[in-house]
Amino acid sequence: MKLVIVGRDGVLCLEREGGLASPDDWEALPGALDAVARLNHAGWQVAIAATAPQLARGRLDMAAAIAIHARMHKQLAAAGGRVDSVFFCPHAPEEGCNCRAPEPGLLRQIGARYKLDLGQVHAVGASASEVQAAHQAGCVAHLIASGRTVPAHEMAHLPAGYPPTTRVHADLATFATALIAAGERAQKHGPDTAPATA
Repeated sequence: MKLVIVGRDGVLCLEREGGLASPDDWEALPGALDAVARLNHAGWQVAIAATAPQLARGRLDMAAAIAIHARMHKQLAAAGGRVDSVFFCPHAPEEGCNCRAPEPGLLRQIGARYKLDLGQVHAVGASASEVQAAHQAGCVAHLIASGRTVPAHEMAHLPAGYPPTTRVHADLATFATALIAAGERAQKHGPDTAPATA
């Protein structure tokens, strides 16, 4: 099984101040839904790792969280893609849980669910904390230059606080293109000559 773990806000959808609170807040980023569809068609399953501190603070209830993801699934299906599962941390930062980035607990839960060695899993985030969580979990870490953390024109210069092995991409579409191309090279030339990561 080939698995990609993606962050939600800033990777798949527009990040809102204070987080997503209703289905109306969900707005896919340009090219993101098609990127998931292309990954699926290339044999990759996609799981989401997200934070939802609004649950702990009473700004969001479980029904609204389900409705947000129902809208996401509907739009993905219309684009020919799918997300296999959604994992989220429901805690506020002050609770000190191990599932909120930069802690790796949520990614480890996903690895356990799929019975996968996380060293073979690509994890895509839009913030330093998400990338740090991916690195701590042992995933191949990728940063999306959403403009919030690394403007696209500064992609060649990884800011301080990011693991030096982090791969940087302009957006999820660029990541998908690189990962799919790496897989095609592996099929053509064999795993010994293909790059280990996108």
